[in-house]
Amino acid sequence: MSPSYPRRSMRQGTRTNEFCNCDAVLRGSFVTHAMFSKRTNWDLEENAYTRALRRHREAGKRILDLTASNPTTCGFQYDEAAILDALRDPASLRYEPEPKGMPAARAAVASYYAGKGVGVDPEQLILTTGTSEAYSFLFRLLCEPADEVLIAHPSYPLFDFLATIQDVKLRPFQIIYDHGWQIDFHSLQQELGARTKAIVVVHPNNPTGHFVGVEEAEQLDAICAKHGLALIVDEVFLDYEMKAAATHKKRHGTFASNAAALTFVLSGLSKIAALPQMKLGWIAASGPAAQVGEAMARLEVIADTYLSLNAPMQRALPALLAQRNAMQKQIMARTEANLAELDEQLGRQKLVSRLEVEGGWYAVLRVPAVQSDEELAIRMLEDRGVLVHPGHFYDFADNGYLVISLLTAANEFAEGARELLACASGL
Repeated sequence: MSPSYPRRSMRQGTRTNEFCNCDAVLRGSFVTHAMFSKRTNWDLEENAYTRALRRHREAGKRILDLTASNPTTCGFQYDEAAILDALRDPASLRYEPEPKGMPAARAAVASYYAGKGVGVDPEQLILTTGTSEAYSFLFRLLCEPADEVLIAHPSYPLFDFLATIQDVKLRPFQIIYDHGWQIDFHSLQQELGARTKAIVVVHPNNPTGHFVGVEEAEQLDAICAKHGLALIVDEVFLDYEMKAAATHKKRHGTFASNAAALTFVLSGLSKIAALPQMKLGWIAASGPAAQVGEAMARLEVIADTYLSLNAPMQRALPALLAQRNAMQKQIMARTEANLAELDEQLGRQKLVSRLEVEGGWYAVLRVPAVQSDEELAIRMLEDRGVLVHPGHFYDFADNGYLVISLLTAANEFAEGARELLACASGL
């Protein structure tokens, strides 16, 4: 998913995964009009968090940004020559439509999975303009209007928008924390209904960093097979595994060759190669042969209808994927160093704790729930100049959670963490 999601979530005063049943709705000063579809009945007013951030910036005050999620602005070193040269292929001047993507580009994706010891048939790959489009393709493939997709909470806030504009309803099940994160299969089973079409998991989860375990994967496969559901697995953070995470479970690897249930794995350049501006993602289908064959035939028509993925990016894909090795080394060094710094500071106090993180580039903090997460985040910004995300942006069920990024430059991160803990000590 694109790192632009915080701007969208900050602007929303209410969640948007419920359908509106009235012709005109007043939400703050925003009134819907019969001209526009009900699926876009979003509250477009700034919420308190966004107003506080805007005012802080307008006043020229310093911000210690612990929400940085855009790797292109975090001081990492890119091979500019190699990236730009990859986009100069003269063959890109010819229009050669391939609904699933050019064979050479799909072969590059298959090679990426081969490096993980997994065989992926290029014919079972669909290239997309990022994972947001991939979700749109899959929702169109699997769902009629008002059908339901189950999704793990906490989760990435952009899912609400992607589902709503496709007329799909999200039903949450929980990832719970009990000596580490784990899927609450009881809540998942309770959410299953006649209109359920798919289960979505992010592997590892954003923002909790929870990797699906081997036993959890087996349960997901069994549920999908029993109820005739598709499994959608977002693996954009798959390569960012925290080696030192204190977990005893056996983590599942990529789902790209999952045979037990119809499975669609999503990934792309945004996280793998730290290139969010290069809008290229993919869907890798696996599962029972007959189901995969029919799914791919239908997806090919959907992709052919959109004609969206541009030739320069497809031709550049092998070279851009090759950038992942250098970029991932830098990012893992940064995130692990920041995590160690955070743990060292946390060890000197008792009010704030960190929940286990297995992968990705975020950390979840448990803080005293003496006020709402949003009020606390605003207080930290106004009193200490430190910017954090309140847990409710990610649908944490209770107050007392903050989410911070581990991508922030080391010096700023260390200072921001000190200010965060100083503010918490005043609670």
